[in-house]
Amino acid sequence: MNAVAVTHVVPKGKVTVRNVDIAAIFEQTADALEIQSANPFRVRAYRNAARMLRSHGSEMAELVAQGEKLTELPGIGVDLAERITEIVQTGKCNALEKIQRKIPRFALDLLKLPSIGPRRARTLCEDADIHSLEQLHRAALDHRVRSLPGFGAKVEEAIVAALEKSKREPGRMKLATAASYAEALVAYLQKAPGVKDVTVAGSFRRGRETVGDLDLLATAADGKPVVEHFVAFDQVRDVLASGSTRGTVVLKSGLQVDLRVVPEESYGAALHYFTGSKAHNIATRLLAQKKGLKLSEYGVFRGKKMVAGATEESVYAAVGLPFIPPELREDRGEIDAAKKGALPKLIELKDLKGDLHAHSTLTDGRNTLREMAEAARGRALSYLAMTDHSRRLKMVHGLDVRRLRAQMDAIDKLNGEDIGITVLKGIEVEILEDGSLDLPDEVLARLDIVVGGVHSKFNLSRSEQTQRILRAMEHPHFSVLAHPSGRLMQEREPYDVDMTRIITAAARTGCFLELNAHPERLDLSDVYCRQAKEEGVLISIGSDSHSTDEFANLRFGIQQARRGWLEKKDVLNTRPLAELRRMLKKGK
Repeated sequence: MNAVAVTHVVPKGKVTVRNVDIAAIFEQTADALEIQSANPFRVRAYRNAARMLRSHGSEMAELVAQGEKLTELPGIGVDLAERITEIVQTGKCNALEKIQRKIPRFALDLLKLPSIGPRRARTLCEDADIHSLEQLHRAALDHRVRSLPGFGAKVEEAIVAALEKSKREPGRMKLATAASYAEALVAYLQKAPGVKDVTVAGSFRRGRETVGDLDLLATAADGKPVVEHFVAFDQVRDVLASGSTRGTVVLKSGLQVDLRVVPEESYGAALHYFTGSKAHNIATRLLAQKKGLKLSEYGVFRGKKMVAGATEESVYAAVGLPFIPPELREDRGEIDAAKKGALPKLIELKDLKGDLHAHSTLTDGRNTLREMAEAARGRALSYLAMTDHSRRLKMVHGLDVRRLRAQMDAIDKLNGEDIGITVLKGIEVEILEDGSLDLPDEVLARLDIVVGGVHSKFNLSRSEQTQRILRAMEHPHFSVLAHPSGRLMQEREPYDVDMTRIITAAARTGCFLELNAHPERLDLSDVYCRQAKEEGVLISIGSDSHSTDEFANLRFGIQQARRGWLEKKDVLNTRPLAELRRMLKKGK
């Protein structure tokens, strides 16, 4: 049957709903369907579509405006195409609203908590008569949750921890989601009258995993028309302030955005000040004071005379330091390292030679082996490891021995065509509860790389979870530990594991640790990346791509690596293919 085109259009050139907004609605729809115990394939279709939307290079609103066939997008059938068009045109989804009317609204909020799935959400709402997070918190503190069917003490403790963390860190947005708004705002502000430079500062520029708000900095001789242009952005819900040099708005997504307009001569000082962190800024101001200088957002002054401020380099030079990359500005030793000339030469995206974690349509990917290889080649990568899931993950059609061998043969055939990139034979093998691997040694021995991961039994004790992973790392064919902490940001807390022992074991066994670049994971944390570097353990930055668009997520992995002080030499997949092959063999 031919694809059906969705022909409704919106005014050309005006994007009022962004991909991340549509993706959020689709995720809510999938959650609501799960509460209803709907067909799992229908649920998965919405989740896959949401994932595609977050990584797609074009805005759906623009495609709809141009009359493009949305059904030609991967994973988008007629129904989903109609939903996308409806959301673009109205900002709403009637299908979601109909589902939500049939379930307790609070149940959707519960799904965001660790260990709470649809069945437990229904139990809390219907059996325990809990209808707010405050009620749930009180019930958990009173130990009334653990006695419910399907719960227990560990689940109750996880609920308390998650609720208390949400109070400490309210309203933070994942870096990749914030990036969509940041990039749109920068492009929009660059069209404002008189603007020369526009930069996103704050925790976003430092590459923090989540951001509380966005800080925009622009240069212009006259700030008033720039601020007026800013507050007219089509995603603005509320204007909190609007003046001659600054403005503050809240977007429809709930994200607060602050704009400051400065003259060119103060740009570097303002960028330093608004990038932060606060602790780093205090440290640099103290250095300035020791030199008889005053450092502020307006510049570096000796008395009333401005001696630096147009560039960040000039600001640092004035206080006796070389330029410090934004990702290091957390007051974690970067000032002392700069004084000693010992700052790391941080890794860059162009340093990556390949990607060692990707999935195809054989399991839960949305593109074929060939399509993934060609997309990786288009990203200037010279090799790609195909690491589909192993058989234990039945929900994603994990590979058994027969299907894995067939994939290996297909990889040999593809490599024989000389398509400009080498595909490595790999697997993301499940680490079982006892630390054994999900496939026999005979087939693992034939692979170029074995990426091992934990996808079940997250609630084991710290000792049990650590021993589970340590046993797997002792396996003679084990290469890389995938997403080592198992976290999903704002959805699932890391499992309880002794990461210091894991890093030490990696150094001893010759295993490598992954920095999973997927925006939902960013796992390892920057702290453990730095610890691994100090132990001499190489990091593999893997995209965990499930579609061709998701190779773009490598940039988030690079930024996380930079926050962990990683250099090119600290990353496994910066090596040319021949050296990589030697290292994978030598490691074990």
